[in-house]
Amino acid sequence: MNDKYDAAAVEYAAQQHWQAADAYRVDETKPGPKFYACSMLPYPSGKLHMGHVRNYTINDMLARHLRMNGYNVLMPMGWDAFGLPAENAAMKNRVPPAAWTYDNIATMKRQMQAMGLAIDWSREVATCTPAYYKWNQWLFLKMLQAGIAERRTQVVNWDPVDQTVLANEQVIDGRGWRSGAVVEKREIPGYYLNITRYADELLSAVSNPDDPNYLAGWPERVRLMQENWIG
Repeated sequence: MNDKYDAAAVEYAAQQHWQAADAYRVDETKPGPKFYACSMLPYPSGKLHMGHVRNYTINDMLARHLRMNGYNVLMPMGWDAFGLPAENAAMKNRVPPAAWTYDNIATMKRQMQAMGLAIDWSREVATCTPAYYKWNQWLFLKMLQAGIAERRTQVVNWDPVDQTVLANEQVIDGRGWRSGAVVEKREIPGYYLNITRYADELLSAVSNPDDPNYLAGWPERVRLMQENWIG
């Protein structure tokens, strides 16, 4: 027996055992109560930071607690990898966007696996793969056909460095939150979602206890935030 605790060796041995046993692969047909423990999918920026560690450790503790209490728990993982930041980072580092993104995914996956998180990696997805985003395209076309989405021009906040439109919340003291560039006002064409047509329906579900879709159990402060956001 070693007189010192070798954390790396113990962790490696445990993780190799879990991997060999495929301990976290989930079978939906298993009897008993089921729980879907899905954290937000991270943007593959290169390396995990402590915010990631905190977020996924909390979900991991929840998943393990429920497993120990007889639940059939699925904790999947994926990568929010289809977006403009990847293109800008690739241009800055002079590498193809796909290479930049997949290298980052590999790095962050290794870090997550080193943490020993109870993730079913057989369910891994990356939103930049055609097999995934083809369904985003399909859904958008359906929304376009239904009139929920439409194309029109509108004055927007334009970040000249990131070359993208920013929401009002992303403009801080007149500058883009990511680039720091002075934001311009431009009228450009784009696609917009007619979400205001559902405002009354959503507001009723949040604030009216007699509504059959009423979201019972929400904290009052969260309910108030939703009312203010919708209204």
